[in-house]
Amino acid sequence: MTTHEGVGINVTVNGESRDAIIDVRETLVDFIRVDLGLTGTHVGCRTGDCGACTVTVDGEVVKSCLALGVSADKAEIRTIEGFAESSEHLSIIQTAFWEEFGFQCGYCLPGMLFCTEELLKKNPDPSEAEIREAIDGNLCRCTGYHGIIRAVRRAAEETSQAQREKDELRDEEVWARPGERVDRALRGRESES
Repeated sequence: MTTHEGVGINVTVNGESRDAIIDVRETLVDFIRVDLGLTGTHVGCRTGDCGACTVTVDGEVVKSCLALGVSADKAEIRTIEGFAESSEHLSIIQTAFWEEFGFQCGYCLPGMLFCTEELLKKNPDPSEAEIREAIDGNLCRCTGYHGIIRAVRRAAEETSQAQREKDELRDEEVWARPGERVDRALRGRESES
């Protein structure tokens, strides 16, 4: 719906459906910060060079200063406020950044965290060169990047460990539970003999 005030959109932000009327010229970062009041998404360069405005839109990393708010209609947006596993528990990536001093002022944190998450989904064991390439385009003026590199490495190790533990639990559950799956697996073993 278009009115003299703008365009009506519906977005899901951090799991919550939101309706808004926005100016067609408004950037996504301004919509998130001003209209939705989520100020963890920062305004830095307004040219896509610093990464402070990074969010995900439908699971893809986006520099929100380069996108129009209306382009997010019907999309699922995740901001830094929605990054944690819950309001009580930080994610593995956030914990790694905290423990390895991967941030100081926090201005670059949205870009660093979302790019780390994207990297680890594609490559669970990245080299230092791959880490540096993944965070390229995110400027940090505080840490000198050493803590960030350590944090990404730690997040990779802990994410891999958590996945191995999850897989082991799943395997134990399958074998401990009587039923068709176990019977099928045993029949498979018998036919191999």
